[in-house]
Amino acid sequence: MSIFCQIDDKFVPLYRVMWIAATPHFCGDEECQREGFYEIRLEQDESVWAKSEERDKMLAQIEAWQGDPGIEEEGDEEPW
Repeated sequence: MSIFCQIDDKFVPLYRVMWIAATPHFCGDEECQREGFYEIRLEQDESVWAKSEERDKMLAQIEAWQGDPGIEEEGDEEPW
């Protein structure tokens, strides 16, 4: 598995992602070129803008990279 995910024409390192928007961007500005795209916020106040398929792929890759912790059930804890 790669530590990069391709968004538009950029290879974004997964470890730089701070958060991923759940809803598409909408600001109402007539000149906005990002409406309908999802913001993927990176470190150092940088962002990349993704189509819904790219956003879903990024989410899936981060979950695979970090491992899906799932829901812990009572009694599943390791004894200390």
